[in-house]
Amino acid sequence: MIQMAQASVDIVPPVGTPTSSRTGAGIEKVIGPLKTVVTVLEGDGPTTCVITSSMGVQATDVSHLLRATAAAALSIPFEHVLLLSSHNHCTPSLQFQAYRTGCSGQDTPSADNVTPLGRELAGLLERACRSIRGRLQPVTVHWAVGHERRITYNRKGRRADGTTLFMREEDRIRYGRDYTGDIDDEAAVVGFINDAGDPVGFITAFTGHPVTAYHPERMVAFGEWPQLATDHLSEHFHGALAGFMQGCCGDVNSKRMLSGEVELSHRFGGYLGRTFITAAKRMQPSERNDFDLRLDVGRVPLAGLPQVRKLERELEEIDEFIARASAGDDDALHCVGLNFPRALSPAYRAKLAELIRPWTEWALQTRRADKVAELPRHVEMPMAALRIGDVGIVGMPCEPFLGIGRQIKAGSPLPLAVPCGYMNDSYGYVPDGPNCGDREYMSAYYRYTRFWPPYRRPAGDALAACGLRMLKRLAKRS
Repeated sequence: MIQMAQASVDIVPPVGTPTSSRTGAGIEKVIGPLKTVVTVLEGDGPTTCVITSSMGVQATDVSHLLRATAAAALSIPFEHVLLLSSHNHCTPSLQFQAYRTGCSGQDTPSADNVTPLGRELAGLLERACRSIRGRLQPVTVHWAVGHERRITYNRKGRRADGTTLFMREEDRIRYGRDYTGDIDDEAAVVGFINDAGDPVGFITAFTGHPVTAYHPERMVAFGEWPQLATDHLSEHFHGALAGFMQGCCGDVNSKRMLSGEVELSHRFGGYLGRTFITAAKRMQPSERNDFDLRLDVGRVPLAGLPQVRKLERELEEIDEFIARASAGDDDALHCVGLNFPRALSPAYRAKLAELIRPWTEWALQTRRADKVAELPRHVEMPMAALRIGDVGIVGMPCEPFLGIGRQIKAGSPLPLAVPCGYMNDSYGYVPDGPNCGDREYMSAYYRYTRFWPPYRRPAGDALAACGLRMLKRLAKRS
């Protein structure tokens, strides 16, 4: 038996609230509340709290505070609180330093780094969790999968010479009218049905960076199309709350990136919302009606460092690019494998290039000091798998590439597998094996860390293998 209850927490940040924009841009306009949904499961399994949010809750310090707060309020282990972000970019900062080290997991989490807005969210979550147990009710699990192809595209492109690029909007248009490419179009809906046969709550999932209304130099506070889609689903089913989990979208984007088009995001939210509603109307009952939780650690392998001469050339190229962009050169668009859109000001592009300079400098110093052999060989990433009836959810603390989620779906022993990123922490982009070694922003994100070597194959495939091990254990009947 499963008992379930949900609660919603809304935050309306004031205009001027700081954001993670590199140019110091604050919130210029507020387009409604940013929503966080708390789902508590109790009964035939370890009591588990799933928190899904439109805010940037996956950063280390605020994530730790929110999970610890919920765990204390519910009197459950810290590890039994799963905190997932939609990875919406139209949100204010919840930490003074967005990523204190740029390399998550190396420092002890510090509540001192959490902003007043993050603390406000923690207080609201505490109140919601303290009251939620009084509303637990028996439910059965139903599920369905819809398909939605109008919103997203694969943002990793390849040039004729084999090099890769981050396909910004101007590149996407060159690839063809309304280019989509290789995406995951599954829109999963897990429904909780009460004794009267009515839906009393949902958890949904879809794959794609929600960045249509986002522009880092003209910031708005807005839940973007994932929140709009779950709002549509909730309204259709008489207010039953719906949480949203983000899929493996390291290389999948919503269309019209950096356009700042709020109305288009509303249209995308309508598309996905109707897809969720259509799927929810034909949900099938789960054969099992219990739940269970597993925890494990995925070990992503690391390689060595580039040679000294290559690093010296790259440092020269970075410095030259920063100088050009800082001087306002609008043709400063390419730097050490990175490509920048004209939608960003040259000054902002310079800031993005400045972020990889410390890594390059560190790698060069490490090479010159002959200390490569002392570097770590793996990054350990804590993962979780939650089985709710016939549905297996795998959560990863990073931005996993599409191929990682595909492996989990293909190998799962359960009728429905839902791989998710952006859970509990933020280790940045992790490519799957075939995408490892490329130089565009996502595949070479290790250059934004403090400090990891490049990933080594099979790279993020190790996360897929870990997720499948957990699902196979969860699928066994006692």
